[in-house]
Amino acid sequence: MRGAVLAPPDTADEPVRIPGARRPSPPGTPRRTRTDRAPHLLALALFAAYATLSVLRHHRMETRSWDLGIFEQAVRGYAHLQAPVADLKGPGANILGDHFSPVTALLAPAYRLFPTPVTLLVAQAALFALAAIPVTRAATRLLGRGSGLALGVAYGLSWGIQQAVDFDFHEICFAVPLIAFSLEALLGRRWRAALLWAPPLVLVKEDLGVTLAAIALVVAWRAYRESPRAAVYALGVAVLGAAATLLTLTTVIPAFNTSGGYDYWTKVDGGPSPLAGADTKLRTLLWLLLPTTGLLALRSPLLLAGAPTLGWRFLSGDDHYWSTDWHYSAVLMPVLILALADAADVSRRSPRPWLRTCADRLPACAAAAALALTPSLPLAALTESATYRKPPRAVAAEELLARVPDGATVEANVGPISRLAGRCRVMWVGGTRDVTPDWIALDNASGWVRDPYTYARQLHPDARYRVSGEAGGFLLLERRT
Repeated sequence: MRGAVLAPPDTADEPVRIPGARRPSPPGTPRRTRTDRAPHLLALALFAAYATLSVLRHHRMETRSWDLGIFEQAVRGYAHLQAPVADLKGPGANILGDHFSPVTALLAPAYRLFPTPVTLLVAQAALFALAAIPVTRAATRLLGRGSGLALGVAYGLSWGIQQAVDFDFHEICFAVPLIAFSLEALLGRRWRAALLWAPPLVLVKEDLGVTLAAIALVVAWRAYRESPRAAVYALGVAVLGAAATLLTLTTVIPAFNTSGGYDYWTKVDGGPSPLAGADTKLRTLLWLLLPTTGLLALRSPLLLAGAPTLGWRFLSGDDHYWSTDWHYSAVLMPVLILALADAADVSRRSPRPWLRTCADRLPACAAAAALALTPSLPLAALTESATYRKPPRAVAAEELLARVPDGATVEANVGPISRLAGRCRVMWVGGTRDVTPDWIALDNASGWVRDPYTYARQLHPDARYRVSGEAGGFLLLERRT
């Protein structure tokens, strides 16, 4: 056996010692299970880094999109045992009619105790970090402790996870650990556990039922010789996953949507050719496969689990989905890393020496690549002193927004949302429909609103507003009674 050290003649009856394997205890010794704490310690360190990055960015009022406000409104509804209404998507809009993500209701108890967007950011950091445990454990069982820990680091510092941490909150943070635990069980030949971890994906987002189907197909592929019954069950789960996505898109979401349809069909139907943006899509594909896996993951069927996500992104006509930006690649990171671990395990037994060498070295190379890229990625901000200071602009803006009373209706753009969504009814600027808000709060740092009175009349011709104040680049208008 490659890597084994044979015992000398005088100890030939002793078992062969394999690197990374535990030494058997002498007869009569009480059996103890020694848990490797490295995966948990790594997850704890990652959680601290992710949470610090997210919370400090929120502290500095550098929210990058309206998504944090949308999810806070939805979770706030769950926390008060009400419908998950997200007024930012339109007055009275039920978020289940936009994306089907009832899993966010799990955050309701914590949000009820700590009603702040920070609760969502910390929860997301915990979920992303949690996935490092099954990733590291699975890789360790296959490749040994050193390589396993290296792949855990490669996951934790991967560009897909860092980009997601840096982009506010999204429901896909629940999918990442579910996928990781499912694939860990799959690699450990625990077919039932693999099939039980994956079904909750249908409650995370509507497209993830197809990911569930893909995981189940991989289970069927791997299990059919060892356990034909498990393979049959896996095929059944695959059918259920595909059916769940179809039912959600055609029936469940339209039932909650005021238009009676699914708003995102337009991003695929009638869009540009699938070849549009081919250069961007190719770059994204190379970023996924080269620094993360060195292309070795292509030898593993686990990559099939990432095909649905990559497929809908590249078929969409929305170019935001094609690139490496935002949070869209986060669900692919545990798939890629565990596919690398699987491929490396198989390749180490290859008759080709170069492939065995490649398999032995790639885990360390993946970790080194992640470390080398980190100075250009979001976590690098933790090494900068400015990250830990709230700028005067943010202090002044918070003081200005504090003038808005609790329970008021507010029309706002990105900047003020995260400070108001938890205590006011906040709607997107220009999207209030027949609601005339009490306040208009705008991030006007670029000076795009030159005449506040004229702009307010354009938004609401029948109402009159006065400028309540300007500070930190923010503009606040109050409706005259």
